[in-house]
Amino acid sequence: MDLGLAGKTALLCASNAGLGLACARAVAAEGAHVVLNGRDPDKTAAAEAELRAVATGTVTSVLADVTTDDGRAALLEHCPKPDILLNNNAGPRPKHFLETTRSDWEDTYQANYLAPILLVHAVLPGMIAKRFGRIINITSAMVTAPRPHHTLSAGARAGLTASLKALSQDVARDNVTINNMLPERIDSPRQHEMAKAAMARDRISYEEARAAQVNSIAARRMGTLEEFGAMFAFLCSQQAGYISGSNMHLDGGSYPGLV
Repeated sequence: MDLGLAGKTALLCASNAGLGLACARAVAAEGAHVVLNGRDPDKTAAAEAELRAVATGTVTSVLADVTTDDGRAALLEHCPKPDILLNNNAGPRPKHFLETTRSDWEDTYQANYLAPILLVHAVLPGMIAKRFGRIINITSAMVTAPRPHHTLSAGARAGLTASLKALSQDVARDNVTINNMLPERIDSPRQHEMAKAAMARDRISYEEARAAQVNSIAARRMGTLEEFGAMFAFLCSQQAGYISGSNMHLDGGSYPGLV
């Protein structure tokens, strides 16, 4: 299937590793021009070199922290009118509610709510003018199934989901779609971090933490980065123009709800 992405420009936040890089790899293979982003120079350079090996479009990168005004300005200076925007950023460290501090909430709001909102605000006029836009946010399974030790993530990302759901209804007529990808146990560096957090929280071994991760998934396996990237590429495609305002669970069938 030709996804119609050849020649489209994709601005991909936090895309030098993990889920973001998987998304970049998928659209680069479809012929999109890719703008990578990261904060670590070596990691970002390695990701750029990796993508150049498979891309048919251009591959560039911007070293910037998307949670800052200067970082977002650098991204937008390099790519002011993308066809595709991926909002992605590291999630907060798991904490139960009474373990959190005011600064935890402020930092999470900045990174996982305000930063993506401001980027959408900046690129949306160009997408409307072109009558093509794909905005995709990597959020979390915690949006629809919050857990006690993820109150920070659930709060900020549910707020982002609600704000952009409202916007999606206003811009669908302009062929601008806004969707969310909700990963649960995609085998990425984040899962290794979560396993280490579980070791400290539950006083278990690393092997036990990893086994618990797998057993929490209905499919009894973790998702692959390739599966995640493929869904991203499809949501960016011409064929996905009738899908907007949706939460896509990538969780091996684990989400217990009906809606």
